[in-house]
Amino acid sequence: MSPVRSEPRQFDAQTDGCDPDLTFVELTWKEGRVEQWIRFGDPICEERLGPHCRRFGFAPGAIFGVNRWAANTYGTVLSRFDIVQAAPPGTAIQTLPYLRPGGTLLLSTHSWPKVERMLQAFDAIEALGIDPAHASPDYWRHLHNRLATAQPAHPYTRLQHRAWLKRRSFGP
Repeated sequence: MSPVRSEPRQFDAQTDGCDPDLTFVELTWKEGRVEQWIRFGDPICEERLGPHCRRFGFAPGAIFGVNRWAANTYGTVLSRFDIVQAAPPGTAIQTLPYLRPGGTLLLSTHSWPKVERMLQAFDAIEALGIDPAHASPDYWRHLHNRLATAQPAHPYTRLQHRAWLKRRSFGP
């Protein structure tokens, strides 16, 4: 059921060939110290900003998940997961340190036990043949609220997904 993803277009950091309406995510990767990556989502462009930094562009309305992890000599100091929906120009947005200009935060969690529950939810959705980037934003809000209150979340179902797709087809 998941569409075949096309590779993001490559751009040079000096020539900003990306659309100004995109939401940009800047990620750092320093093996064993700071590791940030896109867990799911469909970026439409990618730029290499340096040896340890890349920037991805997402179209308005796109949903993506960002995993951030950091450690020092004593162990993990940050384990965080955010699910964001890229906002269209002119709409209210929330800002995050790695996100330009901002987006709608659907889910935000920190600490390894909660991040692990998130990863299990992604695996369950992918087992249904659904790309988490195409799941209902309402489900991500539900999951956020359940994680925040240490309650078990309802599983995402094919029926719920079909209802979301039909509702989305009617427009905003």
